[in-house]
Amino acid sequence: MLNPVLKSDRARVDNDEALREIANLAEAIDLNVVHRATLFLAKTVPATLLGKGQVEECARLIEENKIVVAIVNYSLTPVQQRNLECEMKCKVIDRTGIILEIFGARARTREGKLQVELAALDYQKSRLVRSWTHLERQRGGFGFMGGPGESQLETDRRMITDRMVRLKQELEQVRRTRGLQREARQSKGLPTVALVGYTNAGKSTLFNRLTGADVLAKDMLFATLDPTMRGMKLPGGHEIILSDTVGFISDLPTHLVEAFRATLEEVQLADVILHVRDIAHSATKNQRDAVMDILADLGILASDDRLIEVQNKIDIFPPEERERACKYASRLSKEGGQAVLLESLRPEAHGGIASISALTGEGISRLLELIEKRIFFRQNAYDITVSLSDGAALSWLFAHGKILKRRDTKTSAHLKVALDAADYGRFQSKYGKHISN
Repeated sequence: MLNPVLKSDRARVDNDEALREIANLAEAIDLNVVHRATLFLAKTVPATLLGKGQVEECARLIEENKIVVAIVNYSLTPVQQRNLECEMKCKVIDRTGIILEIFGARARTREGKLQVELAALDYQKSRLVRSWTHLERQRGGFGFMGGPGESQLETDRRMITDRMVRLKQELEQVRRTRGLQREARQSKGLPTVALVGYTNAGKSTLFNRLTGADVLAKDMLFATLDPTMRGMKLPGGHEIILSDTVGFISDLPTHLVEAFRATLEEVQLADVILHVRDIAHSATKNQRDAVMDILADLGILASDDRLIEVQNKIDIFPPEERERACKYASRLSKEGGQAVLLESLRPEAHGGIASISALTGEGISRLLELIEKRIFFRQNAYDITVSLSDGAALSWLFAHGKILKRRDTKTSAHLKVALDAADYGRFQSKYGKHISN
């Protein structure tokens, strides 16, 4: 288990945490970690990443401990990976490779398997030469005909390229199907709330807590890979769709994000986004930054008013620290060394913070209040008068909007209702009964 770190990055990188994370990734695919080390590099070597002396020392350790797989916590080039395998005389897997191994083991749905296969093929395409080192790769004797190795490589590359084209077409169909499903939900006026966060932050546990579902929730990295959606009711009685998504991780390769773009569209188009953080984790701030970087790549910035920060796992804290975390969530938000009272932030600048325990249920009511506030903040308030005898119109308003105020006379109900503009238009066309001040 090797964790290469440039000396210029030494001050800002938590080396112990990086080693723990890559070890957890290895254990997630049932590898037994027998040795781990951080290697400081003055600069990277194009051929092997590591310096000559470091490679020799690693080769000695691998031979002495009879290690069969060396994991490098870095995105290696195909040449670096091949050269390290030759020098160390064992299989070498980089950070991208081990994440793909986990994804392949976790995918259950057809969509998840398609996404993982596309990402894996994209990764393998440039590494095919490693499988054919025993064949000639130079020009053939006639000067224009490739040797047997080149012929096989070109055949394999063509097969992979063709398969990738088919996979992209199938995922495009998945994207269109998701779009139709999304339109159907929107036609019913059901807002969508998406869960995002670092892997193992507790998203699936929170999803199960809120919806009563039984999504796999285990203390392991990438326990959830396939997206799941369930309906639920907020305290005010309004229905929403809650969506659980794949966990993020630092240094997630771009092509992995691209492969899961069909799934991540649910996050981009959600009405509310819950950023679930493991607040008890030693690297919680680094994990937060990693998630925000990926969200920024999707066009979702920290200032997005849909974002609610969910500080999870406060049950791990002792009582005094738990109380302090809750006070922090309700009163104080610190960024860049500046303290800003949440109450003084404009609602459109921040969705708020909730400290919770998805395991015990502590703080869930506060979170639900924030979700409801975020959803209805995007709505307009309309003054509507409906006959008390028109039960269907009243039921429709209660189902699709939030009743802010109600005053009844003998014959009519005078309501102030928070509604989306589209829902207000639907009410007008469906019932044709409204009074606006």
